[in-house]
Parts: sequence; C-alpha cells; structure tokens
Amino acid sequence: MTPVTDPPAEPVSIRPLQPMAGEGEGAPTAVRHIPPPNWIGRPISRAMEKTPDAAAWLAYLPAVVAAAAFLWFCTMVGAVSEGAVLTWTRPWIGDLGIETTFLVDGLGLMFALLVTGIGALIFLYAAGYFAGDPRRARILTLLSLFAISMLGLVLADDVVTLFLFWEGTTITSFLLVGFDYQKAYSRRAALQALLVTGLGGLALLGGLVVLGEAMGTYRLSEWNAVPDAVKASGVYGWVLPLVLLGAFTKSAQFPFHFWLPGAMAAPTPVSAYLHSATMVKAGVYLLMRLTPSMGGTEAWFWILTVFGAATMLIGSIWALRQSDLKQMLAHTTVMGLGTLVMFLGGGTEKAVIGASLFLVVHALYKASLFLMVGCLDKKAGTREMDQLAGLSKAMPITAAAAALSALSMAGMFPFIGFLGKEVMYEGAFKIVTEPVLVTGAAYLANAMMVAVALIVAVGPFHFRAQRSPKDNPADPSWALLAGPVVLAVLGLAMGLFAPLTGDLLVIPIASAILGRPVDYHLYLWHGVNNAFLLSLATFFLGYLFWRGGREFRKGLSTAEKKGLISADDLYDRVLEGVERIAKKITGGLQNGSLPFYMRGTFAAFAAVIWGTVALSDGGRAMPQPDIPLVNYATLGVIMVGAVVTILTRSRLTAICALGAVGTGISIIFVLYGAIDVAMTQLMIEILVVVFLAIALLRLPRTPDRQGFRVGDAGIAAMLGLGTTIVLISVLATPLDMQLTEFFEAKSAPEAFGRNIVNVILVDFRALDTMGEIAVIAIAAIGAVAALTAGRRLSFGPVQDPARDAEDAS
Repeated sequence: MTPVTDPPAEPVSIRPLQPMAGEGEGAPTAVRHIPPPNWIGRPISRAMEKTPDAAAWLAYLPAVVAAAAFLWFCTMVGAVSEGAVLTWTRPWIGDLGIETTFLVDGLGLMFALLVTGIGALIFLYAAGYFAGDPRRARILTLLSLFAISMLGLVLADDVVTLFLFWEGTTITSFLLVGFDYQKAYSRRAALQALLVTGLGGLALLGGLVVLGEAMGTYRLSEWNAVPDAVKASGVYGWVLPLVLLGAFTKSAQFPFHFWLPGAMAAPTPVSAYLHSATMVKAGVYLLMRLTPSMGGTEAWFWILTVFGAATMLIGSIWALRQSDLKQMLAHTTVMGLGTLVMFLGGGTEKAVIGASLFLVVHALYKASLFLMVGCLDKKAGTREMDQLAGLSKAMPITAAAAALSALSMAGMFPFIGFLGKEVMYEGAFKIVTEPVLVTGAAYLANAMMVAVALIVAVGPFHFRAQRSPKDNPADPSWALLAGPVVLAVLGLAMGLFAPLTGDLLVIPIASAILGRPVDYHLYLWHGVNNAFLLSLATFFLGYLFWRGGREFRKGLSTAEKKGLISADDLYDRVLEGVERIAKKITGGLQNGSLPFYMRGTFAAFAAVIWGTVALSDGGRAMPQPDIPLVNYATLGVIMVGAVVTILTRSRLTAICALGAVGTGISIIFVLYGAIDVAMTQLMIEILVVVFLAIALLRLPRTPDRQGFRVGDAGIAAMLGLGTTIVLISVLATPLDMQLTEFFEAKSAPEAFGRNIVNVILVDFRALDTMGEIAVIAIAAIGAVAALTAGRRLSFGPVQDPARDAEDAS
C-alpha cells in the first residue's frame, strides 16, 4: 500500500523557502543523507511486523489508554467543582527543597481533560490516517510522549517538575513538526519552532528560579497563596519579563506568532493536537496559573492586553489571506491565543470567566475543524479552497461536522461558541481601564472569525458544482470521522446544557485563575443586551468580510509584493545576520595559528587577573613572606629553565628546559609535604619531555624557532606578575576551613571512604573527574590522529626512505 502523506499546498502567507543543500533542480525527491529517526517507535514497529493481525488493534492502544485516563479525570469533576484541590507529592531533591508535586484544581483538571479527551480522538484519527503507513508506530509513539509531557506540565505544582515537562513538550513537538524530515520546509519549521520556544523556555527557567529563591519555595500554589509578597518582592520587575517571554514564545504571541503557521508542515493529527488544543496553550496555562501571584499590576495589564490584542488582530487578518484551509485555521489559532492573553490581562472577574469559557470553546471547534480539513485532504485530494466545491453530497458526514464546528466558531446560538462570544463581550465591557480597546479588538477579530467559519463550512461543500482533484471523493473511515463528529456535537451539547457546563467546568477554571471562589452562573440566553447586539453586528461585519474575501486576499497579496515584511521574513534575516557575525568571529579567532590562540588565551587570563586586582583589595596588603634559603635555590632552577626556554632557538633544548621548570615545581611540592602531587608532576614532566622529543623526530624539519618577542614577553610578564600578586594576597588572608571541615565530616558517613582526596575525586567531584578523563582521552585521540595523518598506522617500524637516507648520511 502506498504510504499516507500529508502534503500541504504551498502556504501563501509565508515566503517561499530557499532550497537547502542537495534540494535544487535535478535533486532527488528524497534526501538520503539525513538518517531517519528509526529509534522512535522501532520496538512497536517490529512487534507489528511479527504479528500483522494484531497490528491494527495495537495501533489503537494509545487511544484506549487516553480514553481511560479521560474517564479517570472525569471522576474528579464533581469534587473539584465543589472547591476541592487534589495533591500528590513525592520527595525529590530534599537538600534543595524540590519535590515532585502534582496538583488538580479546576484549571489543571480542565487541561487534563483536554489533553486526554481530545488526545484519545487524535490517537484514533492518527491510527486511521496512517493506516498502511510504516511510519504509524513512530507518529503514535511521539504523540504519546507529547501527551505525557503536556499532562505533566498542566498538573505540576513544583517549578522544576513543570519546567522538565515544559521542555518535554518542546522536544516532542520539534520531532512531530519535523516528522516528514525529508522535506526542507518540515525541517525548517521544526527548527524554527525549537529555536523560538527553546529560547523562551530558557528565559522562563531563569525567571522561575529567581522567583523561587526569593520566595523560599518552588511551589506555585504557595506563591499564589501570598500574592502580595510576590509583587512586593524586589525581583518582580525582573522576573515578569522573563516569565512573559517564555509564555509568549510558547503560545505564539506577537512578535513570536510566526512559528505556529509554519509548524503546519506537521501532519494533520499533529496540527490538530499540538497547535490547536494543547501545546500552544501551555503558555496561556502558565499565565492563568500565575495570575493570582503575578497578575493585577499595571505592567501585567498593559503587556498582556496590548500584545494579546495585536496577536488577535494579526492572526485574524492573515487568516483571511490564506487559500490553504489548514493555514487559515492555523492563523485563527493565533487569533484565539491572542484573545485568551488579552482577556487575562484585563483581570476582572467577567474577563477571566470569558477567557475560561473561550479556552473550552476554542479547543473543541478548532480540533474538530483541523481534523475535518485532514479528511478533505485525504479523500478529496487537497486543502486549497479554490479547488474544492460542492462536496456535501459526496462527503455528507464531513460536511455536517464542518458545519457544526463552524457554527460554534462563528458564535451561533445555541452552540457553546455563542456563549463564549457573549461572555467575552460582557467581560470586555467590564474592563475599566481600556474597554474600548479590548471591545474593539474583540469585535474585529470575531467578525473575521465569522468570515473564516463561512469559508471553511460553505466553500468546499455548498452552492457550486462538485469539484476536487480526486474523481470520487467520499467520507473517510469511522476512525477519521469520530474525532470531528464527536467534538462538533459536543460543542452543541455543552451549549444546550450551559448551566451544567458552567458549574462543572468553566467556573472552577475561573476560580483557580483568580485564586478565590467565583459566584457566577452560565445561561444560554442572557436576554437582549449590549453583548447580544454586538454579536448581531459581528455577524453582519463577518458576512461582509466573507463576501469581500477574494478582494481582501488580493489586497494583502499586493502589499506583500510591494515589500511588506512579515515576522517570518524578519526571523530569516536575524538568522542570516547571526550566521554572518558568527562567520566573521570564527574567521578572526580560528585562523589556524596555535601561537595566536595561546596569545589570546593568556592575554584574556591576564586581563581577568588584573581586573580582579583593580576591583578588589587584592593588591593593597602585601605581606612579607619568610622564604627558606632552599626555596630560593629551587626558584633559581625554575628561573634558569624559563630563561633558557625563552632564549634558545632549538626546540629540543626548549623542551628540556621546560621540563626543568616542571621539575623545580615538583620539588616545591615535596618541600611542602605534597608528595603525591609532586610524584604526579614529575611523571607528567618526564612523559611530556620524552613524547615531545619523539614527536619532533617524527615531524618534518622546519626552520628554527624565532628569538625573543617583546609582545609575548609582555603578556607573560603581566600574567605572571598578576598571578603572583593575587596568590600572595590570598595567602595573607586567614585560611577558611569550611570546605576542609565539610569533607572531613562527610567523607566517611556519606561516601564511605577515609581517603579524603580520593573521595573528593570519585564522589564529590565525580562529573568533574569524568570530564577530565574525557579531555585526556580526546587529546590522546587527537594526538594519534595528528601523528598518523597521511600514513597507515602500523605497530612495526614506519618506513620513511627519505628520512632513512638522511640518517645514513
């Protein structure tokens, strides 16, 4: 059977990608030089190959496990809706106060239900979508790993645990976006998502760790319990930008919104799961979780409101620009994320309730529509709306699911989308500071969403003669239809049973976000009020956008051709600039000259030492050391060896003189009782002299060494004098015995060793010692490679006729 693929049409809002190495004209369609990640899902693939009859059922196992987890979380809904908070804690790193802690409240439970419930439908869809494809085990394995990471993220109460799962979603999403690794745009999209979200994750880690140290705890629930202490802490002004940067990059907020549409290079099940319902909402989840402790300030309000509104409008406008239905939905996801952030910035109770409801609304209709577009792509042959028409008779179930989901997206009565739009408008009116800004942005964005809903639900299915690239389009199998149908029907059912939806799901979310109980009841019909009238105006403006959609796309296309720079273009320019700077720096520093490297290293070291002397009292209290006469004799040997090393023109003489310097240092170690260190130093010096002398005999003859260099002598003098001053100053201060006492007290009871030096090397400095061994091994391999370059390695004598003739003469 031919493997199933998910080839998106060329995105019209993203600049065409430049061919990468090996992908120009005449290049093969498959890039063979990139090894496939066969380690992912390989055990499952082999099991399927051995048991082909059971393979089909094994592919549906992740869906069964996710459904079971969803039902388990459903058993907690009653208790959580009544205000219960469920926790589970296990000690992890006790000395640092870090625990593995999971917490289930209204917010965490809702996300857990989305991850497992929608995840079960996505797993079912993916099993059918990739039926007969040898990559099915890999995609299901990656989706399962992502689900585990996302579930751990939304339930973690400890900062360290949360960040580990946060990075787990980053890595798994990178692998999923780059699933079709043979294609240039897939690799580019995966790298783009990894760079943007990965850099934001580093900023988030710094902010959370700093706040944890300032608060004396790493528990998010304990931060939320004392919100005034967090805001009054001296680190709040530094932590807030770092946390927001991490959340904004993860949830594709302006100016980082460009990576999410690019990530549509992933297969449809990935887009439906990661980029509509779960992963991209991780940043929104973090903002919701930290609202009690970090929200409510002027900085919080303005940053979230302005950036959320900008993201919402940009996503809506560029959604109408698309002709690829999947790209269109991707930009509406950007709009939805901006909406959530904007209303979280408002901070009022109504605004938070609107954000809580829209969180559920968006996840249901967007996942359903993504899956529906995948059905069109698979059975009709394309996602380009200009190539699809009149498919309602050929694909009636797909058309019905699209219609139900689109009605919820447009906010039609009695769908839950209608409630979401009404409550959002009510919340916008209640924002005291900037109600016009919030309401106006929400009105324009919702109107454009109405237009997108009409495009998705009407264009491919109704009002025109049937047209599609495939001659016989039809509804796909039940595995592919289950997801969009269930989610679309659920959007209608949750609207019809609005009070139950509000009491069990929405109000517990809002209570967790605000950090206090919320007394609000959700009803399907709120009467004819300002929000309802604004909804009618939204439908009217949305209809106008839909009717003028072709002209709208044409105008944006003209603006692009006239040089309108998108964020994606800016990303490329930044990467190109970084590459140019890196090449210039590398070309200047890595010029292949070992003396240049040595000068640079020692000069930098000297600058650091003298900077330390200048910024401290290190050079102001110089003691008068009492040095025995025998030490002066040893010092004389060292100085003579150093002078000979500098002045001689013979490399062999320089090596021997340098060995004399090392021998003098080993004598100093003996005089001060460090016998083991002296033995090590002496052995090293002997081996260095012997090996370098042998190496000189094997290397080609070169001109003699140059003589005295003033510049090198200056660097050496500055480094030696600075080191001497710092060491004498250190020796003049009282000896701090804390480390000595620590190792004496801990070596035997904790490391079970009485030789303190060995215990330090093997136990307390285990990783450092392993690194040193690795460095020695790498240096040895490099030395062997350098000495045997261009000749065959042999255990016998190396035959060199030219050298033999020279030795004979």
